[in-house]
Amino acid sequence: MRERKIKMTPAEVQKFVTEASKCDFDIDISYNRYTVDAKSILGVMGLDFRSVLTLQYAGDNDEFERYVSGLSIA
Repeated sequence: MRERKIKMTPAEVQKFVTEASKCDFDIDISYNRYTVDAKSILGVMGLDFRSVLTLQYAGDNDEFERYVSGLSIA
């Protein structure tokens, strides 16, 4: 299971969900104890964008990795 810490703005949600949806594995995004499916635009929009978000996934997709690297804080 991979775990990345990311920051994004509400304006970046559409692109993030589009990139996540291209993957054939589950991707979860969370802060505190609130976890949502990263492929759900409504779920992702409900997150607190002032906080650092935790992304968890077990698959491998080079395009998604490149995109997430741009959002990564660590």
